[in-house]
Amino acid sequence: MNTFEGFKLKKQLHYAIDDLGFNTPTPIQKDAFPVIMSGRDMVGIAQTGTGKTFAYMLPILQDLPFSKQVNPRVLILVPTRELVLQVVEQTNAFAKYLNLRVLGVYGGVNINAQAQMVIQGTDIIVATPGRLYD
Repeated sequence: MNTFEGFKLKKQLHYAIDDLGFNTPTPIQKDAFPVIMSGRDMVGIAQTGTGKTFAYMLPILQDLPFSKQVNPRVLILVPTRELVLQVVEQTNAFAKYLNLRVLGVYGGVNINAQAQMVIQGTDIIVATPGRLYD
């Protein structure tokens, strides 16, 4: 799989990949995609800027069908608020042509506003452990 064409993705994901200007998958993306798509667990280690977020989000977005349910279907835990913001931004860019709701939940902002957004419905929550527990 030297190109994203080899991943056999939904056309909406191909549109987003084209918009982002990605041409070829990075090694972590190439190695992670088939493992995650097979349903097996995986731990990946790669340098900053190598596309780790895309490596795990691409299979998730590929398999996540449209749903009107309000309960979250994907939970991503990250250690810091900055990383929550980064993952939400990147996920929204990857899912640009999909009808998905992505929400970041982290400390330092009004918990009631975040709780209200969760109640309104979301597909993917990206959270810090402390705020998720709250």
